[in-house]
Amino acid sequence: MKSPDNDCTSASPATQALPYGFWPSEWSADAAAAASQDYAELRSGHGGLFWIEYDPAHGRCILWFWRAGSVLRVTPDGYSVRSRVYEYGGGAFCLTGQGLAFVNEADQQVYLQALNEADAAALPVALTGRAECRYGDLQHDPHADAIVALEETHAADEVVHRLVSIAMGDGVRRVLVEGADFYSSPTLSSDGARLAWIEWDRPEQPWTSTRLYIAERTPDGHWGNRQCLAGAAGGESLQQPRFAPDGRLYCLSDRLGFWQPWVEEDGQLLIHPLMRSGQTQATQNFDCAPAPWQLGTTSYVPLAEGGLLLTHMVDGYGWLFEHVADGSRRQLAANFTRCRQLAANETHVFCIAGSPERAASVIAIERISGAVQILAGGAQPLATTQLSRPQSMRFATEGGEVAYAFFYPPANAHFCGDPKSLPPLVVFAHGGPTSASYPVFDPRIQYWTQRGFAVVDVNYRGSSGFGRTYRQRLREQWGIVDVEDVCRAAQALVEQGVVDPQRLFVRGSSAGGFTALNALATTDLFRGGASLYGVSDPLALSRVTHKFEGDYLDWLIGDPQRVPERFRERAPLHNAERINAPVIFFQGGLDAVVLPEQTESMVAALRSRGIEVEYRLYPEERHGFRHAANLADALERELRFYQRLL
Repeated sequence: MKSPDNDCTSASPATQALPYGFWPSEWSADAAAAASQDYAELRSGHGGLFWIEYDPAHGRCILWFWRAGSVLRVTPDGYSVRSRVYEYGGGAFCLTGQGLAFVNEADQQVYLQALNEADAAALPVALTGRAECRYGDLQHDPHADAIVALEETHAADEVVHRLVSIAMGDGVRRVLVEGADFYSSPTLSSDGARLAWIEWDRPEQPWTSTRLYIAERTPDGHWGNRQCLAGAAGGESLQQPRFAPDGRLYCLSDRLGFWQPWVEEDGQLLIHPLMRSGQTQATQNFDCAPAPWQLGTTSYVPLAEGGLLLTHMVDGYGWLFEHVADGSRRQLAANFTRCRQLAANETHVFCIAGSPERAASVIAIERISGAVQILAGGAQPLATTQLSRPQSMRFATEGGEVAYAFFYPPANAHFCGDPKSLPPLVVFAHGGPTSASYPVFDPRIQYWTQRGFAVVDVNYRGSSGFGRTYRQRLREQWGIVDVEDVCRAAQALVEQGVVDPQRLFVRGSSAGGFTALNALATTDLFRGGASLYGVSDPLALSRVTHKFEGDYLDWLIGDPQRVPERFRERAPLHNAERINAPVIFFQGGLDAVVLPEQTESMVAALRSRGIEVEYRLYPEERHGFRHAANLADALERELRFYQRLL
């Protein structure tokens, strides 16, 4: 890693010397929270592009429509476009012939909304009224004048998932597919003759083993001749089925080690020719998609000319490429280090793009010239001289394996540190844990680097985006390999002489909180830490967690009936006597994933031993904070907590 630039040996005369970790900055917690704005679910249609915007300032998800250079807010006051199927949602809207259908966050019901000729937003009309149900993964079926959706029914003693069709005229609901534990990604061929979907059963997760099914529409409008096209043997994760313009079915499969496009040929699924290495079946070594935590993700698009638009996930970066039918390829939007949620029409390619310099943005790429236009977002909240840029890390970890991370040195144009000292380090452990971190502008990371902290954002073994083998390393190893890797990342930076070994901190949210707490329990490497709605008792979590993650802990740790001692060995709550460093906890009062009682038990266990602890409960927050005031408050409290320890 490059040594910190912000020491006074290389500073300009106008730069003031102050201790690392105590630099003032105009990049306030409020500014960082406001910059947490994000986007989701691009859909091309009605002569333009639709997307969802989440703005923490008002805590709602709003649909926007861009066409001919103008941008219209579609979602009226009082509504928020967000699904909570599987708790993580996705697929919250689809386009129809006359407008759109969407899931309203408050009641989780499907609403229809017309777009009039002036493109002024019309008031939505409820299509469903089943209070016990949530909906997501919406698809329009123009041949039946209906909305196809994933339905999640909450009964007194169970949660049931089905694919259903809801008539747009009268709201009559019909079950299309049922019987499996989980479904996702219903998709229709353009002629309406075929339906494809993904399904899987417990104890599998959508990133471990799923099945791809297809069915044919019968003359009476039902779906028959159902067959499993791929995944019947298990051990293969399939996601994002798509019908190409020529009617062929595509799907991402990790059968050969990486999520890449496969295509239907003579009744079977074969690796797409553009993905082959030479004349062999072996794929090139990159994933094209992240782990499917959310519904409605689009990581690739089959193009009318026989080509492919897709992302290449390499060492944590998410580059955008167009693969042409002749075997050539070209990179698009090369200045953006993560491209996601792809869409395309005849003239443009669209995506949600991130870069180290800009906040998330919705961009349009002219297909002939490659020219990029920012449609929404893309602000540069910090001047170039104030930015800390990610430095890619690949470091050795236990067992001769490697792990990945992004290092951010302190950066503040107005201040420098004592050349005889080194900056403190904050280690970020991402959530999931089958998720990932990316080299894009993160307002929280810049909040720390502006104040003279270094940050390392770790993609520990088990993170997605590095192939199936890397992702599978967490199987029954959660609390072991992830902890080893966050510790090893910190140690690697210490060995390189770029951070202070006596002033290391570790933090994480959700599953990352579990990793951070276990790192504090298993090593004296860290001066302190933070857990944001983190798991402290996985066995207790397994008893109350939602259906989607009902068997996830068995995969991550083991069967609690068979190896109960393993749960105790890896539970931060049961290892509280081994934590000697101060910890700050943040928790949402409405969290249905990590209940407040779990965090409060951990707080009580540490306080009973006289360990310095702070605890902040936000009564209106769920799993993952969304309100700007709470995001800012948590940042400020965490900073003050660490500064006291410095």
